[in-house]
Parts: sequence; structure tokens; C-alpha cells
Amino acid sequence: MSKKHFTSKALHADRLGKPEHGVLHKPVHNSIAFGYEDARELADIFQGKKSGYAYGRQSNPTVEALASKITGLESGLATVMFSTGMAAIGSTFISLLRQGDHVVSSTFLFGNTNSLFQTLQNLGIDVTFVDATQVSNVEKALKPNTRAVFVETIANPVTQVADLEAIGSLCSARNLVYIVDNTMTSPWLFQPVSAGASLIINSLSKYIGGHGNALGGAVTETGNFDWSTYPHIYENYKGPDPRLWGLVQIRKKGLRDFGASLAPESAHHLSVGSDTLELRITRACHNAQAIAEFCQAHPKVAKVFYPGLSSHPQFDRAATLFRLPGAIMSIELAEGVDCFDFLNKLELVVTSSNLGDNRTLGIPVAHTIYWEMGPERRASMGVADSLVRLSIGIEDTEDLLADFNQALA
Repeated sequence: MSKKHFTSKALHADRLGKPEHGVLHKPVHNSIAFGYEDARELADIFQGKKSGYAYGRQSNPTVEALASKITGLESGLATVMFSTGMAAIGSTFISLLRQGDHVVSSTFLFGNTNSLFQTLQNLGIDVTFVDATQVSNVEKALKPNTRAVFVETIANPVTQVADLEAIGSLCSARNLVYIVDNTMTSPWLFQPVSAGASLIINSLSKYIGGHGNALGGAVTETGNFDWSTYPHIYENYKGPDPRLWGLVQIRKKGLRDFGASLAPESAHHLSVGSDTLELRITRACHNAQAIAEFCQAHPKVAKVFYPGLSSHPQFDRAATLFRLPGAIMSIELAEGVDCFDFLNKLELVVTSSNLGDNRTLGIPVAHTIYWEMGPERRASMGVADSLVRLSIGIEDTEDLLADFNQALA
């Protein structure tokens, strides 16, 4: 097929892979074992000499069809799939890092990712947290043993936008692995390969799946990093294409050894959901802009955090990098307005810990998903006790505005 645009690629990815019987979606293959008439063929698959399926923990036809689709949407080289986004992040670091290594990470992190870094520190991997909205902070934190830099595109929940392109240039100059979590933007709003990312991580459970009915994660290789220079690649994984050495090691030492495999049925749900990614997130961004502007003008809202507002510190950067400013926002309620009462009064908005759903979701951040961090760490991330994170969905804009209006009345 000649080069197509984003949604056309998503819609026809399975079909172009020529799935069984001419079906339009890759069928769900629930088998975990695959038989071969020629034993040598199975041995070649185990040794990486031939593509194929050896065991369901490492690969599956339904899962690989989704991996191929994600690779295309991210303009990457190849993708490894995981059972969740956290499994993708954790497996990447465990596979590539060793005791004594150093990582620089944005301080504005998803709560579970922050917890993972605490675990890495306990295993002897040094982690320095910096304000990644300025590349100078990343550069100052680099050490001789720094191996990787990790950032999120739009931080959850206060929506800081990392200095993505400048950090990419720095990592390229210093020969560092640049890992970008693209979950908050998705491949439609932003493609980290354009900013020099080495590896792209997506929680498929969020915007790519979109329907809140399946967990999944993905790591995509971009080809921007020269893995032949990376000191921790095992000899067994140095295949004919050095661009894939890192991803092969993530598949072997992360996916295979830890077994956080994406289930075929989940892969099918996520693949079907991804067909409408552009349509869904475009509408959700439109709604988010309207809600952000409404809240910014409301006297019972003290602060609004949304990259689509000109008052946002990285407004210009977001406008330059992203097709749209995203559908995640947070509001800090005015003094005297109880965040629990506000959420309880909303009728359309669902109180839930998920995000990227078709439905608008809200959650009191400090009391739930960031509770474990403690007040000092929350304060360093700009998370106030009255902060409410909102994942805006695709409801009718007028209905959402009416709901927010009555809840704040």
C-alpha cells in the first residue's frame, strides 16, 4: 500500500497483514503453544534465525498484529507488547540497566512510575529527578555513569510539558538512551521519534484502546540510538541489525523472563479501539479546551492546568510540538470548596482512577493515586490537596459544561 495518513493506516493495518479467511481484524488466537512439522524450524525460531511463534508468553499472532500496528502509528522499527504500561516501563529498565548505572528522570511523573524508580534505587540503580521542562536541568544532572533519560510528554497530573526536542538533542550528543512515555499524547498528537526518542512507551489501556476494557503496554524502537555502543547488550542478542539489539533484549530479559505478556483477547480489544484513536482524541481535546476555559473563568476554581491555555508555562511549546494540547487537565479548587463534594455533585463525570476513556473521569489526586508519595513529594510536583485530575471524554460539549456549572454552583 502506498503511504497513507494516520487513520487509514490504523484501519487497514490488520487487513494488509493478510489475516486468515480475509477477515478485516486479526482473529483472537488463544493458543499458547505452536506446533511445527519440522523440528529444525522450531529451533530456528528459538535462535532468532526465522520469525515465528515458539510460546505464547513471548509472542502470539494476535498480539504481534497489534505490535505491527503500533509500530506503524509511531513511525518506528518494531514494538514489543506487554500486559500493562507499567510492565512495559519496568521491563525496559530492568532489561537495560545494571547496578551502578544512573538514570535522569523528570520529577513530574505518574505515581506508579515514581514508585518503580524507588525500587530501582533499592537495587543499586541511581536515579536523579529534575524539572524536565528545561533541558539545562537534565544536563546538570548527567554523570559519567548515566545511561538513560526518561520523560513523559505531558506530565500527569499537573500537565508540565517536557523540553522534548532539546532533551533529544542532548541525549544524541551524549549518546544516551532517550525514553519517552507518549501515553498522555498518543501517536496521533505527537510522535517522539521526531524529537530524537530512542524508545517510545505507551500505555495502551489509555487513549490507544480508549474504551476502558483492556490493559496493555508497548515499547517501540525508533532506530535513533546506536545500540552497538551500549555496553549492556548480551552477546546472544546481537543479531544482524544493531538497531534492534535493545528491543530484542527487552523482549528476552523483560517480556520472556518476567512473563508480563499481553493476552490475545486484550490485544484484539486494543486493536479495534485504536482504529478510532484520531477521531476520539480530537473530540476529547476539543472538550478539554472548552472545560479548561470555563474553569479558568470560574471563581470557585483557583488554578487550571492545561497546555491549551495561554497561561500555561509551556503553552507555546505544546502548540509547536503537539497537534492538539491533549485531553488531560487538572483544576485546583478555590479555598473552601471541597474536592470530594465537587466530584460527588458531578453527574456525567465518573469518579475513577483511569484516564484516556471515552467517558470523562475525575479523581482527587492527593488522596488517591499520589497518596503514597507523601506531602513533601507531592508538593515538589505541584500537587495540592484540592487538586482534581480530569480526563476529558467525548461527551457532548454542552452537556459537560452544564455539568461542571451545576457542580460548582
